[in-house]
Amino acid sequence: MIRSMTGFGRCEKVTQEYKISVEMKAVNHRYLDLSIKMPKKFNYFEAGIRNLLKKYIQRGKVDIFINFEDYKENKLCLKYNEALACEYMDYFKKIEEKFGIPGDMKVSTLARMPEVLTMEEAPEDEESIWKLLSEAVEEAAEHFIESRATEGENLKKDLLGKLDYMLELVGYIEERSPQILKEYREKLEEKVKELLSTASIDEGRIATEVTIFADKICVDEEVVRLKSHINHTKTELSAGGSVGRKLDFIAQEMNREANTILSKANDLEVSDRAIALKTEIEKVREQIQNIE
Repeated sequence: MIRSMTGFGRCEKVTQEYKISVEMKAVNHRYLDLSIKMPKKFNYFEAGIRNLLKKYIQRGKVDIFINFEDYKENKLCLKYNEALACEYMDYFKKIEEKFGIPGDMKVSTLARMPEVLTMEEAPEDEESIWKLLSEAVEEAAEHFIESRATEGENLKKDLLGKLDYMLELVGYIEERSPQILKEYREKLEEKVKELLSTASIDEGRIATEVTIFADKICVDEEVVRLKSHINHTKTELSAGGSVGRKLDFIAQEMNREANTILSKANDLEVSDRAIALKTEIEKVREQIQNIE
């Protein structure tokens, strides 16, 4: 299956304690470029998220947005620093002994000392959060892949139509080439007759000139290679998979062969077809840039 590099996927997971939403969108890119925007508390999970996504995506610039809501009421907890409280009491006792001041320390007074009692956020259950988060990421990735596959099928149909048209253009050039030689020979003979109205035509010389001309305009090799590249592209499209880079390379080769045909063209009709061929190849290359 052919997949486009543009796509969108979303998933939302809700429990009694948490709500996690994941959105993904992508555009063309030569390699895989993942950009993850999420709460700081999720930084611990970043490596795991990247490993999950690499199972689904090979190429493209992908932006991932993760939102998190905590529904728990008891988000804070009280923490007692016993070691610090003991240190306070030791110093109070030393002050009492040093200055002869009677001790009047009460529990309420000690509790108000800095850092003896502190309020902290309750520790998160990382295991349950990761389970929910990974499920949301994978489901969003599946929707993302589905959207890519749908668009990829449309790209495939469009490309196959363009490739069929390219084969028609190449076929015309292939059929036209022998006719160009025939017309050249006829024009050459007419020209010689005009110049040498009383002398006989040297058939050997005519044949030599035609052979030289044929060698200059011969595009047999280019036509064979071009047809092979077009059919190879169709085969790869039918096979599916991550073939974007390979198809881009084949398109470059097709463009090279089309340039050679155009440079050798000594016929208006062949030139027109070669220009049309280059135009179609450029369209194909643009579309291939959208394939993963």
